[in-house]
Amino acid sequence: MRDPRAVRHPAHPGAERLRGPAPRAAVIGGGIAGLAAAACLADRGIHVQLLEREQHLGGRVGGWDTTLTDGSAVAMNRGFHAFFRQYYNLRRLLRRADPDLRGLVPIPEYPLLSSDGSTDTFAGLPRTPPWNALGFVARSPTFHWRDVPAMNLRAAATLADVRVPGVYARLDGTNAADYLRHIGFPPAARHLAFEVFSRSFFAPPTELSAAELALMFHLYFLGSSEGLLFDVAADSFPTALWEPLRAHLEERGVRFRLGTEVAEISHRGPRELTAHPVDGEPVPADAVVLATELGGAQRILDASPELAHRGWRDRIGELRSAPPFLISRFWLDRPVRADRHAFLGTSGFGPVDNISVLERYERDAARWTRAHGGSVVEVHCYALPPDATVDGMRPRVLDELHRVYPETAAAGIVDERHELRADCPLFPPGGFAQRPAITTPEPGLVLAGDHVRVDLPVALMERAATSGMLAANRLLRQWGLRGHDVWTVPTTGRSPLLRVASGYA
Repeated sequence: MRDPRAVRHPAHPGAERLRGPAPRAAVIGGGIAGLAAAACLADRGIHVQLLEREQHLGGRVGGWDTTLTDGSAVAMNRGFHAFFRQYYNLRRLLRRADPDLRGLVPIPEYPLLSSDGSTDTFAGLPRTPPWNALGFVARSPTFHWRDVPAMNLRAAATLADVRVPGVYARLDGTNAADYLRHIGFPPAARHLAFEVFSRSFFAPPTELSAAELALMFHLYFLGSSEGLLFDVAADSFPTALWEPLRAHLEERGVRFRLGTEVAEISHRGPRELTAHPVDGEPVPADAVVLATELGGAQRILDASPELAHRGWRDRIGELRSAPPFLISRFWLDRPVRADRHAFLGTSGFGPVDNISVLERYERDAARWTRAHGGSVVEVHCYALPPDATVDGMRPRVLDELHRVYPETAAAGIVDERHELRADCPLFPPGGFAQRPAITTPEPGLVLAGDHVRVDLPVALMERAATSGMLAANRLLRQWGLRGHDVWTVPTTGRSPLLRVASGYA
């Protein structure tokens, strides 16, 4: 942790271990949230069995092997993920098996290229607010000092003092696009903000809560001195992250059942729950952590009429997922230019939101390019229409890739993989009140995941990790066991003057 103002949220007190037989916990879902919950429960001697539908861990940050048409065995995953330095709880999870975080490597710069040719970058900025914001404005071709007098500064001050959950009471009824228009962001700067923040949630700005957008500004820019640069996995996700963590947790007694999809959860006696896989033996447990993605949780709860009450299950069933997104990875027979960045954000290039050159940071991709003299390039397209298809998107993806990196037009495609998904949670205007809590009406059941309400300044992967820790803490408290501290960026704005200007007492 670099930021001296990072906040420790102390856990509840209790015993380190129980004297009698240890409780049993079933963790459903092997993504970040489920792994965090399993780790925290195992620390206190709980017997943990983790059930994961896929054959790999990591959830949306998972990976697997594939074989190309040239016979090469290579890694594939669901796309680039940025591990920001303010992801304190996620990084603590990874440090369990990798104390020096050698599985991550820094990205020194990631430019944001606009179709008009202008480029913004976060490299070299001061880290501490407000100097980071002032430094960005001073050198940005998108946001100029002359734009400031036209802004609604009272409205803009709300970006500088974000408090959770108070920010949702203030801003959740507004969408992100209207919010930045009300502040008076110039059009080019609004576009930049949407590309950096809104579309990180896989949603167009008209479908994203302004509260969530303000939280992103606070977490990554105005509330933290960790900066907007980040690390990435140094190799395939399983090799760099999840296989070491699995080995660490197995040493502590966690049992893993991969390729095991849970169909429902039932009662088996007044204080016992049972997870029922589609295939295989049921898993009786004293408590269950439901840590799947939103769609998986909805399916399991819909098929579990004995759990809680119908109204609660129906409310979760009404939650929406974000629009589809497409990850297209191309193995090319010649390299891209040597000066191309590992990661490039784009604006105004049709559906394309960013482009990665994987051999710049991932060892598996670098091995392939050394052997074949080519490049591995990945293109992300977020917030797509509901009827988007791979066949329909592929020509546009390639056209825009060639437009951004012209040398790729002459390259032959050795092979390609496309992942079209629609399983990320949507945070629409007015949706915070419907977001499910970690606790449930069922005493032995807790929820975890990035779709779950967490009243702390966290988002995306860090929200998943934090929710898993908090879910474990709720169960540990029931058993009289000590919980685990969590850490966040500051919980209020850093400037007293701006806090007053924002209207908070």
